[in-house]
Amino acid sequence: MTVIEALVQSLGDAVLTGDQIGQRYRSDASLSGRSLPKAVIRPASVGDVAAALKICNEYRQSVVPQGGMTGLAGGANPNADEIVISLERMTGIEEIDSDAATMTVLAGTPLEVAQRAAEEAGFLLPIDLGARGSCQIGGNLATNAGGIRVIRHGVTRDNVLGLEAVLADGTVLSSLNKMVKNNTGYDLRQFFIGSEGTLGIITRAVLRLRPLPAGRLTALCALESYAYVVALLKRAQQQLPGLSAYETMWEGYFGFNCAAEDLRFFETLPAFAVIIEQDTHGRDGERDAFEAFLGQVLEDGLIGDALIAQSEKEAEAFWRVREGHALDRLPSLVNLDVSLPIGAIGNFADECGTALCAAFPAAHVSFFGHVADSNLHIAFSGPDATAGMLHEVDTIVYALVGRYRGSISAEHGIGILKRDFLDRSRSPAEIEVMRRVKAALDPNGILNPGKVLG
Repeated sequence: MTVIEALVQSLGDAVLTGDQIGQRYRSDASLSGRSLPKAVIRPASVGDVAAALKICNEYRQSVVPQGGMTGLAGGANPNADEIVISLERMTGIEEIDSDAATMTVLAGTPLEVAQRAAEEAGFLLPIDLGARGSCQIGGNLATNAGGIRVIRHGVTRDNVLGLEAVLADGTVLSSLNKMVKNNTGYDLRQFFIGSEGTLGIITRAVLRLRPLPAGRLTALCALESYAYVVALLKRAQQQLPGLSAYETMWEGYFGFNCAAEDLRFFETLPAFAVIIEQDTHGRDGERDAFEAFLGQVLEDGLIGDALIAQSEKEAEAFWRVREGHALDRLPSLVNLDVSLPIGAIGNFADECGTALCAAFPAAHVSFFGHVADSNLHIAFSGPDATAGMLHEVDTIVYALVGRYRGSISAEHGIGILKRDFLDRSRSPAEIEVMRRVKAALDPNGILNPGKVLG
């Protein structure tokens, strides 16, 4: 009996083969995947996942877990001889515990569905990404996604209390803990958060919820230098107790997206544009204090101008420029995602931009980032880009990241596209320990082989 026959015998029509396999299983959002898998398994329960992995492990069959396919590192891309396990049918909110302020959710649930369920129950699910409508909770956890609310609520792992995952041999490891304090030995959930499906497949999670803000105040500020960006951040952290977002756009990025969206906010393009957002709780004087803060930093010369959104529509216009969807129209767009010490980001961006433009004079290079959480994104588009050119871009950028002692991946994971550069951010000893953990939990190497460690 072949592995496909064994899977069909156990799981029936949850197993797709041949013409049943749609193109969406080929690649994540990096569009770097080239092959369809030889089969796709669409489990409906943790029992299905366990049965599938037990069979695949016995046959030494490689499997690739897939979620919403919004990743940018090739971490969910299969080869032609691999089997995909897609969590898309395992969707739904199982429980909202209003006393514990937690949500228990299946891994295939789209993030936006979970956010709305939390809001309807009077809570905020603070994990928030631009791909919220299509990314899935399991993938968010597997990549330890960051996003725009990290400054206030932390990255994904900071919002996970409990976890259920299935190991390579089909063992179900379930610890659906609801407590913030649980100091009972090794924190096993952290093995799987950020592991990109190489150590186990996440099937369920208990997520921490926060009080739902009454509203948000949003401002767009114009600044003259990166030093002022950092100084303004410090002031905002000290004086805005509800600070929830601090998004920085360099002139090239801000100007390109303003033009593409036919929006004009300032008479002249600033060197930097910053979105400051503060959660409000319906208390008197919150807007007055926000306006007073902006007035004071304007008087002190940290900002050259500021616009306060007077409506949700105006705030959406600020964010539309920041989200930069117009960049998607550029040829061979690559969005590099790095992390550096906050004070070094300005110099890094200057060096990086100079190096990339010198190597590729016709390319578009622009920068934006969350900054308050050390995260910088680099948008690169080269006309007639080849695989060799994009590899050279990676080499230039990640060499600089290594020199600045930063991280080659702030949010998007390692996958396959950043795998060869992992040593720019992790020491040989760290990589060896990662290999030992992988060997212990997946001794036959069936889980997402070739990703992260190779």
